[in-house]
Amino acid sequence: MHSILDFIHRLGDVRALVAWGGYVGLTIIIFAETGLLVGFFLPGDSLLVTAGLLASQTQLFDLNVYVLGALLSVASILGNSVGYYIGKVTGPRLFSRENSFLFNRKHLERAHAFYERHGGKTIVLARFMPIVRTFVPVVAGMGQMQYRRYTLYNIIGGLAWIWSMLFVGYFLGRYIPGIGDHIELVILAVIFLSFLPGIIAWLRSRGRSAGRRAVSDI
Repeated sequence: MHSILDFIHRLGDVRALVAWGGYVGLTIIIFAETGLLVGFFLPGDSLLVTAGLLASQTQLFDLNVYVLGALLSVASILGNSVGYYIGKVTGPRLFSRENSFLFNRKHLERAHAFYERHGGKTIVLARFMPIVRTFVPVVAGMGQMQYRRYTLYNIIGGLAWIWSMLFVGYFLGRYIPGIGDHIELVILAVIFLSFLPGIIAWLRSRGRSAGRRAVSDI
């Protein structure tokens, strides 16, 4: 019980969470965020960038960026596979489920809409979108997407997400002196970039809707 409370307390301090969790903790967090519906609130992007940054400071932290990358890649790919099977097994029942503290149907509906707009490439794009990445695998399973095709996108997206986020932090930590003292700004930038694909998709959707309205008014 004490460990759970300690974990919840550290969620607000990503740097402390990385140092506290180590390899095992980070692997569990990435698996939960990508594979379990209750993991949508976990700080995946900022966690990865911070882990890469701390791994670059070998004199202070015992983290190897390549070991991290290997472990977290496996965790993210397996997590998405679990999410796919959750969707395949539970199917439409998730859409009719009532909202609760750990489940919000709007997140699932948002992931479904994003999936419908972008098709198979959503599996890759969603990796870089907080909340959406937790629910898109479930939607793919519900839609009975061919598992072999899904797995291909899952592997590509998982590797791209994990290694890009880790290396952003790692190279910032190695080549920009004092960046560790401004880690909050780095995290804010990463969060903004994580939401950017969704913002772009929303703006394009609004542009198309406005265009259709203009044509219908003629």
